[in-house]
Amino acid sequence: MIKYYLAEEPILPNVPTHVCLYDDERKYVLENLHRLVVKPANESGGYGMLIGPAASASEHAEFAARIKADPRNYIAQPLVKLSTVPTLVDDHVEPRHVDLRPFILQGERMYVTPGGLTRVALRRGSIVVNSSQGGGSKDTWVIEGDA
Repeated sequence: MIKYYLAEEPILPNVPTHVCLYDDERKYVLENLHRLVVKPANESGGYGMLIGPAASASEHAEFAARIKADPRNYIAQPLVKLSTVPTLVDDHVEPRHVDLRPFILQGERMYVTPGGLTRVALRRGSIVVNSSQGGGSKDTWVIEGDA
């Protein structure tokens, strides 16, 4: 989108995504399940995914069988190390993993909003930020101060 709308190269690269439909990518995924996050390609909400580094050998075997049976339905990505932020939990503060979703608005002109939606993994140790999987959200504002 950056190249298309701004005619610029992105500063941050996209997370590499392996499409299991393709033989060479599927082979790579099956050989590296222990280090990848595998997701259904046609579903939403964080359901039915494998977090390879945290999964057991039997879960790896189960997902390998699923991928072989329906390769079109799966993609895989490396596990992204998410930042943490202080989060109020009951009566104290604990770190929780987050990701940021910025927003781009388009009208007569197009611009990136100063802030966005921060999705929070509310369960201790979780990296799943989807609200349907127990995640929450925080408003995020970028305040420009006097320089």
